[in-house]
Amino acid sequence: MLIVIAFISKLSFGNVDVFHWALIFASVLGVAPIAIQAYQALKVKVVSIDVLVTIAVTGAFLIKNFEESAIVTLLFLFGAFLEQRTLNKTRSAIKELTEIAPQRALKLMENGKFKEVEIDEVDVGDILLVKTGARVPVDGTVLTGEGYINEASITGESVPVSKKKDAQVYAGTILENGTIQIVADRVGEDTTFGKIIELVEEAQDSKSETERFIDRFSKYYTPAVLVFGIIVWLVTRDIELAITILVLGCPGALVIGVPVSNVAGIGNGARNGVLLKASEVINDFSKVDAVVFDKTGTLTIGNPKVVDIEFYGNDIDEVLSYLASVERESDHPLAKAVVEYIGSTKLHTVKNTEVVKGGGIIAQVDGHRVVVGNVALMEQEKVPLNEKVREDIAQFEQKGNSLVLTSVDGELKVLMGIRDQIRPGVKEDLQKLKSLGVKSLVVLSGDNQGTVDLVARELGLTEAHGHMLPEDKSAYIAKLQAEGQIVAFVGDGVNDSPSLAIANIGIAMGSGTDVAIETSDVVLMNSDFSRLPHALGLTKAMANNMRQNIVIAVGVVLVLLASVFFSEWMNMSIGMLVHEASILVVILNGMRLLRYKLSD
Repeated sequence: MLIVIAFISKLSFGNVDVFHWALIFASVLGVAPIAIQAYQALKVKVVSIDVLVTIAVTGAFLIKNFEESAIVTLLFLFGAFLEQRTLNKTRSAIKELTEIAPQRALKLMENGKFKEVEIDEVDVGDILLVKTGARVPVDGTVLTGEGYINEASITGESVPVSKKKDAQVYAGTILENGTIQIVADRVGEDTTFGKIIELVEEAQDSKSETERFIDRFSKYYTPAVLVFGIIVWLVTRDIELAITILVLGCPGALVIGVPVSNVAGIGNGARNGVLLKASEVINDFSKVDAVVFDKTGTLTIGNPKVVDIEFYGNDIDEVLSYLASVERESDHPLAKAVVEYIGSTKLHTVKNTEVVKGGGIIAQVDGHRVVVGNVALMEQEKVPLNEKVREDIAQFEQKGNSLVLTSVDGELKVLMGIRDQIRPGVKEDLQKLKSLGVKSLVVLSGDNQGTVDLVARELGLTEAHGHMLPEDKSAYIAKLQAEGQIVAFVGDGVNDSPSLAIANIGIAMGSGTDVAIETSDVVLMNSDFSRLPHALGLTKAMANNMRQNIVIAVGVVLVLLASVFFSEWMNMSIGMLVHEASILVVILNGMRLLRYKLSD
C-alpha cells in the first residue's frame, strides 16, 4: 500500500516528498522481518539468504535508492508468502490423513448401551459399534455383524473389502454398508493409521542425499556470493552493482527445489498405498539394479494347499493325528495347509518341540519322535529314503510342489506336495519393473529348486535359487552388493528381516503390520504387489524432478549474474522478480509429483 501511495503521489500529483517518505517507511517495514531472520541465522553462524537481502536492501537505502529497497523487500516477502502457501499444498497427504482421522466412537458402556465418546476415551479391549457410513475409530477385530469397508486410507485401494466375524479392521477406514461391533486392539497413535501419519510426517521432514548436498552447498555458496559482492565493490567502487549481485545471487530456488520434490513425492506415495519411510530411500531406490524376491507371500498368494500325497507303511490315521498335533503349533503357511488338509482328527500332547531353522520341526508325541520337514531335515535325522521315495520326491518337485515329509521313530510315513498360487497380475508388474530399468529379477526361497524354477519360468525371472535359509538369502544379497549392484529385497517383513535389513532397499509386503512397518524402508500396504512398480517409478520421477529443479535454479542464477555485467536493463528489482519467479517455477515443477501415475 505504501509503494502504491508513493507512485500515485509522484505520478499523479508530482509530490516527491510523499514519494520518498512512503518508500522509506515501506523499506523499513519490509526489511524488519527479513533482518530479524538474518540476525537469528547469524547467531548460529549461518549466512542465509535473509542476510544477503538485508545487506542489499540496507545498501540501497543508504545510497537513497528507495525504489529499489522498497520493491526488493516487497517481492522477497511476497515470494516467501507464496512459497509457504504452495509448500503447504504439497503437504496435502498429511493434511488429508489428519482430517480423516477418527475423532469420536460409539462405546459400549456399563449399562449395556452405546454412547458417543471422544476417541481419547477409548481403551484397548473396549467394544465399539460402527454404523454404515462411519469411520472405524480404532484397529480392532470384528465381534458381530458384517459389511464392506473402504480401506483406501490404509491401502490406497478403493474397492470395498468384505468383513465378517474375526476379521481385522483398521482405524480411518469407512464402513460403506452393514453394521459391526468390534473390540479395540490398538488405539490412538498405536493404530496402523496413526503409524502411517507418523511415518509420512517423518519421511517428509527427513532429508534426501541430494537435499543434504544442497544444504552443504548453500552453506558455502551464500557466503561466497557475499564475498564476491564485496570484491566487486572494492574493484569497481560501484555500490549499486555490488548490492545488485547480492540480490541476484540468492540461492532461494536451489534451496527450496529439492525439498518440494521430496515432500510432494512422499505425499503421492502415501495416497497410493506406498510408504516411503525416509527421503534417504529415494536415491538408492531410483538407481536399483536388482530386485530380489522371497517367494511365498510375495510372488505367491501365501495360501498354499496340499495337492499331492503319498503314504508309506501302516497306521496312517494315527500318523496323521501326530502330524496335525505338531503342525497346529506352527504359524508357517505350509503347516497351516497340512492342518487344513487333515481336518478334524484326534490331537495329542506335543512335548520337547525343537524348531530347525529352514528345516522343520522335531517333537515328542505320545512317546514317539516325530520329525516334520524337508528332505534335508530327513537326511540330517538319518531317515532312510528308498528308491521309491526318491522317485516320488522327484515327481512332486517337477510339479512345482513344496515338500513336507513326516517320519515317526526314524521311519518315513508321509510325503506331501504343497503348492501356492502365483499372485494375479505379478507377471505384468515384473515386466513394468524391467521397463523401468531393473536389470535382474531374482527369487530366493527355502522351497526345493524344482518349485522355484517353475515359478521363475512362469514369471520370466532372471535367476531362481531354492533351498535357501535366511542366512543364505542375506549372503546372496551381500554378494550382489559386493559386485557393485544396488539391491532391493521384497519380503513379508517377518521371516525375512535379515534380508530386508542388509539390502540397500528393504520392501515389505505388509497389510499394515507392525513388523513390516518397523523392518523395511518401503511398505506396500495391503500386500498389493502392483504398488511396487508405482513405488519404483515414483522414486525415479522424484530423482529426475530434483535434478530438473537444480538445473533451473542454477541456470537462473547464472543468467542473472551474467546479465548484470553484459546488459543495460538488469537492476535489483528485476533481479528479485526473476529470482522469486524461479522459486515458484521449481515449486510448481515439484508439485507435478502429486499427480504422478505410472503409465501402462
